[in-house]
Amino acid sequence: MNFRSDNEVGAHPSIIQAVSRAFSSGSAFSYGADDWTQRVERRLRELFDKPDLVAFPVVTGTAANSLALACCTPPWGAIFCHPSAHIAAEETGAPEFYTAGARLFRIDGAEGKIDPVKLAQALAQPVYGVPHFPQPAAVSVTQATECGTVYGPDEIVAIATSAHRHGLKLHMDGARFANAVAFVGCSPAELSWKAGVDVLSFGATKNGVMAAEAVVFFNAELARDFAYRSKRGGHLLSKMRLVSAQLDAYLTDGLWLDNARHANAMARRLVAGLTPLKGTQLMYPVDANEIFVVMPAHMHDALQDNGAKYHPWPSDRPGERAFRLVTAFDTDPADVDRFLSIAKSA
Repeated sequence: MNFRSDNEVGAHPSIIQAVSRAFSSGSAFSYGADDWTQRVERRLRELFDKPDLVAFPVVTGTAANSLALACCTPPWGAIFCHPSAHIAAEETGAPEFYTAGARLFRIDGAEGKIDPVKLAQALAQPVYGVPHFPQPAAVSVTQATECGTVYGPDEIVAIATSAHRHGLKLHMDGARFANAVAFVGCSPAELSWKAGVDVLSFGATKNGVMAAEAVVFFNAELARDFAYRSKRGGHLLSKMRLVSAQLDAYLTDGLWLDNARHANAMARRLVAGLTPLKGTQLMYPVDANEIFVVMPAHMHDALQDNGAKYHPWPSDRPGERAFRLVTAFDTDPADVDRFLSIAKSA
C-alpha cells in the first residue's frame, strides 16, 4: 500500500528489456547519433503529428525543464509560473542557473493553475524595452498540475494567447503529461502545440520508465542551441542509447498511455472509496493520479498502523490533517481495496 509517489515505483518490464537489448547489442554511435535516439524523434513526430518537431532525451525532469526554459529566455528574462510549479518550488534554482540569471515570477490561481486574468495583467505591465526590469520571455505551465488537476485545451489556449501576444514562449512541464492526456481524452497534439505550447518537457520517469524524459520542441527555431546547452550542463550522455531505448519502448504500442490510464483508474478507485467515508474531504478535483485528501486522525492512525504509506500535506485550515496519495502504472487494485477496507473500518 505504497501511495507516496510515482517516483518510488519500479520500471515496466518492457522498459527493462529494451535497455537490456540496447546494452547487449554491441557498439553504437555515441552522443545521440544512435538508431534508438533517431527512432525516438521519429516516434514523437508521429505521436504529435508534427513532422518538423525536434526532440532531445535527458535523464531528469529538472534538466528537461531548465534546459528548455534556457532556450526560451535570455539571462535578463522573466519566466511566469504558478507558485506551486516544480520549477519554482522544488528545483533548487535550476531554471535560474541554466538560464544564467532569468527570474521566476509567480502567478497564482486556484487548483494549481495559473489564473489567465492575473497573467494577462502581469504581461500588460509597461516593462518591455525598459532596461531597469527583467524582460518577459516565457510562461511555464505544469501538466498535470502540482494539485493533481489538468489544464484542458481551451485553458492552455487562453494562456498561450496572452503569452504570444507579448512575444513570450509557452513551456509545458509535462512530468505527468501522459496522465493529463489520459484524463482529457484528446490527442497529444491538441493538448500541446495545437493549443499554443512551444516546448514540452515530455515526462516518462513517473510513468514506468527507469530514468528518461524528452525535451520536445514544437518551435524548431528554439532548439538551435539546445545541444550546446545540454553538453555544457552535463546532460549530453555518451551512451545515449540507454536513455533513448527506454523512450523507444515507452512510445511503442501505446505503452505510455496504457500506463497512465491504469494510474488514473487506480486514483479514481481510491476516490470512489474514500469520499463517502465520514470525515474525509478532497482538497482538489482528482483529474490525474494524485489525490489530496483530508482524513480524520483515527483513520490516518489505523492506516499507518497497517503499513499504508503516503505523504502528509499542508492545509490552509488550522487543525486539519491533509495527505497526498499518488497511484502509479503498477498500482495493484488489491492494495487499493485493502487501503479502503482499513479506512472504512476506522
